[in-house]
Amino acid sequence: MTTPLALALPWLLPFAALRRLARKSPNLSDLPPAAGPLVSVIIPARDEARTIETVVRSVLSTSYQRMELLVVDDRSTDATRQLVEQLARRDVRLRLIHGEELPPGWFGKQWACAQGYRAARGEVLLFTDADTRHEPELLGRAIAALDATGADLLTVAPRQATVTLWERLVMPQVLVLLGLRFHPARVNQARRPRDVIAVGQFMMMPRASYEAVGTHAAVRGEVAEDLAMAQLVWSMGKRLHFAFAEQLIETRMYRDLGHLIEGWSKNVYLGGRRSFPDEPLLRALVPAALSGAMLFWLVPPAILALALVLPWPDLAPPALAATIASAAFWGVVSMGMQIPPWYALLFPLGASMTLYIVLRSAIRGARKVEWKGRTYDASVTGRE
Repeated sequence: MTTPLALALPWLLPFAALRRLARKSPNLSDLPPAAGPLVSVIIPARDEARTIETVVRSVLSTSYQRMELLVVDDRSTDATRQLVEQLARRDVRLRLIHGEELPPGWFGKQWACAQGYRAARGEVLLFTDADTRHEPELLGRAIAALDATGADLLTVAPRQATVTLWERLVMPQVLVLLGLRFHPARVNQARRPRDVIAVGQFMMMPRASYEAVGTHAAVRGEVAEDLAMAQLVWSMGKRLHFAFAEQLIETRMYRDLGHLIEGWSKNVYLGGRRSFPDEPLLRALVPAALSGAMLFWLVPPAILALALVLPWPDLAPPALAATIASAAFWGVVSMGMQIPPWYALLFPLGASMTLYIVLRSAIRGARKVEWKGRTYDASVTGRE
């Protein structure tokens, strides 16, 4: 006969994933910095006044000698342009590109990247985000990896900085799922397009490779343009290399709850569907799978709460055991992300908010994608 505590055993299974999540190989830090060709670093920037100085100064502090930095101001309504202009007066390596009006069928980021490419002089292009901070040796080690692997697209996993309560509760929920699905070691040995991904915060490509796949124009209508670019590179028989770089680049994706909800609502549903490009059944199951992952963590505390009110004496012990196991798992994950482990005690709150984001994203679907003051209809701009 099954003992009541045996009902809690499924909540021990996630611990088996910790070993995979902890494996940080391949790692950009394992390669010595290399010299090489001119690298054009391109930053698409729309209303990035809070972060633009940090990323620009960090890129300009590089120890890599041959580098130019282009910031493409994508019609910002804040002080982004003025801040970059001030910095450009102090360093000739920095140029400000005044973004043109967004044409039909394009998402803003892709359009800004394409304009940066047109103005770039480098043999190697690095597309990076305004919410990143680069260490001086990042470029040199990235060039070393590009040379060593012969990659047509080099992408890295940065350290994810989290500061506010909601960042520390929601980001682990999402990043664990992404880390299990797209571990770099697996991506580098991918045999199907569903197994590849790129990280938009760092995408380095030789100019010839970028032009061969059609530039950002080829993914102009994609919500998850980094994922689409990775699949495009792979489908054309070109080489993709994904490495960890947590000691060399940091990003803070979202700075408050509203920004976090808007950002993940944009990406979760459409990005999840895009990750199964040729498998309609799996694409259709994405909302259910993501919702199920969040409900997995919510069931034990929900039953425990009910067991304290209703006469369910047999369910209280397994629910308590499963809740403790869940908190312990998220405590380990939190420490790995440099988040104080006590935040793990609030994992039901994080799972609830993530479930809300998943449902919000699925309900909106391709009909309403909002980002940086623009609203897109992805069913018109491109493929879901």
